[in-house]
Amino acid sequence: MAAALVLTSLIAPSAALATGLADFPVQRPSSHVIDSADVLSRAASGDVNQRLEQFSELGVDARLVTLRRLDYGVSLETLGEELLQQWQDEASRDGLLLLLIEAQNNSAAVVASPALLEQLPSTLLSSTAISTMGLPLREGSRYRQASLDALSRLEVVLNGGEDPGPPQLVERMPVETNIPTKEETESSNAFLWVVVLLVVGTLVPMITWWVFSR
Repeated sequence: MAAALVLTSLIAPSAALATGLADFPVQRPSSHVIDSADVLSRAASGDVNQRLEQFSELGVDARLVTLRRLDYGVSLETLGEELLQQWQDEASRDGLLLLLIEAQNNSAAVVASPALLEQLPSTLLSSTAISTMGLPLREGSRYRQASLDALSRLEVVLNGGEDPGPPQLVERMPVETNIPTKEETESSNAFLWVVVLLVVGTLVPMITWWVFSR
Protein backbone atom coordinates (compact mmCIF):
# COMPACT_ATOMS: atom_id res chain seq x y z
CA MET A 1 0.00 0.00 0.00
CA ALA A 2 2.84 2.38 0.94
CA ALA A 3 4.62 1.60 -2.32
CA ALA A 4 1.47 2.40 -4.28
CA LEU A 5 1.13 5.74 -2.50
CA VAL A 6 4.75 6.60 -3.28
CA LEU A 7 4.26 5.67 -6.92
CA THR A 8 1.11 7.77 -7.12
CA SER A 9 2.88 10.76 -5.61
CA LEU A 10 5.64 10.47 -8.19
CA ILE A 11 3.28 10.20 -11.15
CA ALA A 12 0.70 12.81 -10.15
CA PRO A 13 2.92 15.94 -10.36
CA SER A 14 4.15 14.88 -13.80
CA ALA A 15 0.64 14.25 -15.05
CA ALA A 16 -0.51 17.59 -13.69
CA LEU A 17 1.99 19.37 -15.92
CA ALA A 18 0.41 17.92 -19.06
CA THR A 19 -1.81 20.38 -20.89
CA GLY A 20 -4.90 19.75 -22.98
CA LEU A 21 -7.87 21.69 -24.28
CA ALA A 22 -9.63 21.50 -20.91
CA ASP A 23 -6.83 23.54 -19.31
CA PHE A 24 -7.71 26.65 -21.33
CA PRO A 25 -10.65 29.01 -20.85
CA VAL A 26 -13.75 28.40 -22.93
CA GLN A 27 -13.95 32.05 -23.94
CA ARG A 28 -11.16 33.78 -25.85
CA PRO A 29 -8.83 35.36 -23.22
CA SER A 30 -8.41 39.12 -23.11
CA SER A 31 -4.61 38.81 -23.05
CA HIS A 32 -2.78 38.19 -26.31
CA VAL A 33 -0.06 36.23 -24.48
CA ILE A 34 -1.13 33.08 -22.62
CA ASP A 35 2.17 32.02 -21.04
CA SER A 36 1.06 28.82 -19.32
CA ALA A 37 4.63 27.48 -19.31
CA ASP A 38 5.94 30.64 -17.63
CA VAL A 39 8.88 30.88 -20.04
CA LEU A 40 8.68 34.60 -20.80
CA SER A 41 10.03 37.36 -18.59
CA ARG A 42 7.80 40.36 -17.95
CA ALA A 43 9.76 42.40 -20.49
CA ALA A 44 9.65 39.64 -23.12
CA SER A 45 5.94 39.12 -22.59
CA GLY A 46 5.39 42.85 -23.04
CA ASP A 47 7.39 42.92 -26.30
CA VAL A 48 5.51 39.97 -27.77
CA ASN A 49 2.13 41.27 -26.61
CA GLN A 50 2.78 44.61 -28.30
CA ARG A 51 3.63 42.92 -31.61
CA LEU A 52 0.55 40.71 -31.38
CA GLU A 53 -1.72 43.69 -30.79
CA GLN A 54 -0.36 45.37 -33.94
CA PHE A 55 -1.88 42.57 -36.02
CA SER A 56 -5.35 43.93 -35.27
CA GLU A 57 -4.56 46.66 -37.81
CA LEU A 58 -4.38 43.88 -40.42
CA GLY A 59 -7.71 42.38 -39.35
CA VAL A 60 -6.02 39.57 -37.43
CA ASP A 61 -6.41 38.59 -33.79
CA ALA A 62 -3.00 37.06 -33.09
CA ARG A 63 -2.25 35.15 -29.88
CA LEU A 64 0.75 33.33 -28.37
CA VAL A 65 0.14 30.24 -26.23
CA THR A 66 2.92 28.48 -24.32
CA LEU A 67 2.62 25.24 -22.36
CA ARG A 68 5.03 22.95 -20.54
CA ARG A 69 4.04 19.69 -22.20
CA LEU A 70 1.12 18.16 -24.04
CA ASP A 71 -1.30 15.53 -22.93
CA TYR A 72 -0.36 12.06 -24.17
CA GLY A 73 -1.41 11.44 -27.76
CA VAL A 74 -2.18 15.09 -28.55
CA SER A 75 -0.11 17.04 -31.08
CA LEU A 76 0.60 20.73 -30.71
CA GLU A 77 -1.10 21.49 -34.04
CA THR A 78 -4.19 19.52 -33.01
CA LEU A 79 -4.42 21.49 -29.78
CA GLY A 80 -4.13 24.69 -31.79
CA GLU A 81 -6.97 23.65 -34.09
CA GLU A 82 -9.14 22.82 -31.08
CA LEU A 83 -8.39 26.21 -29.53
CA LEU A 84 -9.33 27.89 -32.82
CA GLN A 85 -12.74 26.25 -32.73
CA GLN A 86 -13.21 27.01 -29.04
CA TRP A 87 -12.15 30.66 -29.25
CA GLN A 88 -13.63 31.51 -32.64
CA ASP A 89 -15.95 34.42 -32.06
CA GLU A 90 -18.48 34.60 -34.86
CA ALA A 91 -19.31 38.15 -33.85
CA SER A 92 -15.72 39.22 -34.54
CA ARG A 93 -14.62 39.91 -38.11
CA ASP A 94 -10.96 39.39 -37.29
CA GLY A 95 -9.33 36.12 -38.30
CA LEU A 96 -7.73 34.22 -35.44
CA LEU A 97 -4.01 33.37 -35.58
CA LEU A 98 -2.38 31.22 -32.88
CA LEU A 99 1.31 30.65 -32.24
CA LEU A 100 1.91 27.74 -29.87
CA ILE A 101 5.10 26.69 -28.09
CA GLU A 102 5.68 23.53 -26.05
CA ALA A 103 8.57 24.11 -23.65
CA GLN A 104 9.40 20.45 -22.93
CA ASN A 105 10.45 19.66 -26.51
CA ASN A 106 10.97 23.26 -27.68
CA SER A 107 8.48 22.63 -30.47
CA ALA A 108 6.12 25.09 -32.14
CA ALA A 109 2.95 25.19 -34.20
CA VAL A 110 1.14 27.97 -36.02
CA VAL A 111 -2.54 27.67 -36.90
CA ALA A 112 -5.03 30.11 -38.40
CA SER A 113 -8.79 30.27 -38.80
CA PRO A 114 -10.23 29.49 -42.26
CA ALA A 115 -10.69 33.20 -42.96
CA LEU A 116 -6.90 33.65 -43.01
CA LEU A 117 -5.83 30.55 -44.92
CA GLU A 118 -6.05 32.26 -48.29
CA GLN A 119 -3.45 34.79 -47.16
CA LEU A 120 -1.56 32.41 -44.89
CA PRO A 121 -1.59 28.95 -46.51
CA SER A 122 -0.89 25.88 -44.41
CA THR A 123 2.55 25.42 -46.02
CA LEU A 124 3.58 28.86 -44.82
CA LEU A 125 2.24 28.24 -41.33
CA SER A 126 4.07 24.90 -41.12
CA SER A 127 7.35 26.40 -42.37
CA THR A 128 7.04 29.27 -39.91
CA ALA A 129 6.59 26.87 -37.00
CA ILE A 130 9.28 24.36 -38.00
CA SER A 131 11.96 26.69 -39.36
CA THR A 132 11.36 30.28 -38.29
CA MET A 133 10.40 29.38 -34.72
CA GLY A 134 12.23 26.09 -34.50
CA LEU A 135 15.71 27.52 -35.03
CA PRO A 136 15.79 29.95 -32.07
CA LEU A 137 14.00 27.38 -29.91
CA ARG A 138 16.59 24.70 -30.62
CA GLU A 139 19.49 27.11 -30.25
CA GLY A 140 18.83 27.97 -26.63
CA SER A 141 15.12 28.14 -25.86
CA ARG A 142 14.80 31.70 -27.17
CA TYR A 143 11.04 31.95 -26.83
CA ARG A 144 10.80 35.72 -27.32
CA GLN A 145 12.94 35.62 -30.45
CA ALA A 146 11.04 32.67 -31.90
CA SER A 147 7.73 34.50 -31.45
CA LEU A 148 8.93 37.83 -32.85
CA ASP A 149 10.62 36.20 -35.86
CA ALA A 150 7.43 34.31 -36.71
CA LEU A 151 5.28 37.41 -36.41
CA SER A 152 7.65 39.44 -38.59
CA ARG A 153 7.54 36.81 -41.34
CA LEU A 154 3.76 36.49 -41.28
CA GLU A 155 3.28 40.25 -41.15
CA VAL A 156 5.19 40.67 -44.41
CA VAL A 157 2.86 38.22 -46.14
CA LEU A 158 -0.28 39.75 -44.63
CA ASN A 159 0.84 43.13 -45.96
CA GLY A 160 0.99 41.67 -49.47
CA GLY A 161 4.74 41.14 -49.58
CA GLU A 162 6.62 38.07 -50.73
CA ASP A 163 7.34 35.47 -48.09
CA PRO A 164 10.87 36.18 -46.82
CA GLY A 165 11.26 32.50 -46.06
CA PRO A 166 12.87 30.79 -43.08
CA PRO A 167 16.06 32.15 -41.50
CA GLN A 168 19.30 31.24 -43.19
CA LEU A 169 21.51 28.86 -41.26
CA VAL A 170 24.85 30.48 -40.44
CA GLU A 171 27.77 28.12 -40.83
CA ARG A 172 29.84 28.32 -37.69
CA MET A 173 33.62 28.40 -38.16
CA PRO A 174 35.57 26.11 -35.82
CA VAL A 175 37.10 27.91 -32.86
CA GLU A 176 40.87 28.15 -33.10
CA THR A 177 42.75 26.53 -30.26
CA ASN A 178 46.33 25.61 -29.38
CA ILE A 179 45.20 22.29 -27.91
CA PRO A 180 46.01 19.49 -30.40
CA THR A 181 43.19 17.27 -31.55
CA LYS A 182 43.20 13.52 -31.03
CA GLU A 183 44.21 13.01 -34.67
CA GLU A 184 47.02 15.54 -34.36
CA THR A 185 48.27 13.88 -31.18
CA GLU A 186 48.21 10.42 -32.75
CA SER A 187 49.98 11.74 -35.86
CA SER A 188 52.63 13.46 -33.71
CA ASN A 189 53.24 10.30 -31.66
CA ALA A 190 53.57 8.17 -34.79
CA PHE A 191 56.15 10.58 -36.27
CA LEU A 192 58.15 10.49 -33.00
CA TRP A 193 58.28 6.69 -33.06
CA VAL A 194 59.49 6.72 -36.65
CA VAL A 195 62.33 9.08 -35.70
CA VAL A 196 63.28 6.95 -32.68
CA LEU A 197 63.34 3.75 -34.74
CA LEU A 198 65.47 5.39 -37.43
CA VAL A 199 67.95 6.64 -34.84
CA VAL A 200 68.12 3.25 -33.13
CA GLY A 201 68.43 1.46 -36.46
CA THR A 202 71.35 3.68 -37.39
CA LEU A 203 73.23 3.81 -34.08
CA VAL A 204 73.01 0.13 -33.05
CA PRO A 205 74.90 -1.23 -36.12
CA MET A 206 77.56 1.48 -35.74
CA ILE A 207 78.06 0.75 -32.05
CA THR A 208 78.16 -2.99 -32.72
CA TRP A 209 80.79 -2.57 -35.46
CA TRP A 210 82.87 -0.29 -33.23
CA VAL A 211 82.80 -2.75 -30.31
CA PHE A 212 83.77 -5.82 -32.34
CA SER A 213 86.39 -3.99 -34.40
CA ARG A 214 88.52 -3.18 -31.36
